[in-house]
Amino acid sequence: MSIKLAPSLLAADFSKLGEEVSAIEKAGAEYLHLDVMDGHLVPNLSFGTTVLAGLRKHSNMVFDTHLMISEPHKYVESFAKAGADIITIHVECDSNIGETLDQIHALGKKAGLALNPDADLSRAVPYFDKIDMLLLMTVYAGFGGQSYISDVEPKIREARKLLGPDFDIQVDGGIYLTNVESPIAAGANVIVAGSAVFGSEDPAQAVRDFKAKF
Repeated sequence: MSIKLAPSLLAADFSKLGEEVSAIEKAGAEYLHLDVMDGHLVPNLSFGTTVLAGLRKHSNMVFDTHLMISEPHKYVESFAKAGADIITIHVECDSNIGETLDQIHALGKKAGLALNPDADLSRAVPYFDKIDMLLLMTVYAGFGGQSYISDVEPKIREARKLLGPDFDIQVDGGIYLTNVESPIAAGANVIVAGSAVFGSEDPAQAVRDFKAKF
């Protein structure tokens, strides 16, 4: 099972986004994780389709778009058109989850489903046949810089048993070089890292350091 790194744009220096994204791509990052927040599902606001579309012109990375928004069904088409490759919605959202996942696939994109740390895995099981990736948050969605919640690891292990060896299980939150081996050992294979990459002095070197761990 290949391990993929998905640096989170939320932690980047927005005064030089293009430069930083280019650097991590050249260093070997497979995905760019784009955290979209609406101020409703989560307390904070972030960016929208304009940023994504602007970066899309200059990057061939997989754009891994994490919609932390209450009614994603209203926006998935816009993000698909802006260049998203994977669109992940939250099990906690207000949209009809099954219909929204079908909508994402109808747009020719991969669909993901995210669960906060306190959401039981059973909430995602009915949608396993509709998703290409399961995102298990290792912090609560909506804020950067939180500490990794190791209590999520049993859920990662359970998901891996249910989904099999080749399914993409992503983890997001509080992951650094010092603890990345723990979620991987539990069964995660898509690793989101924000502060640990873009918050470092040399994001490209941070990517290489992560890749050396995989």
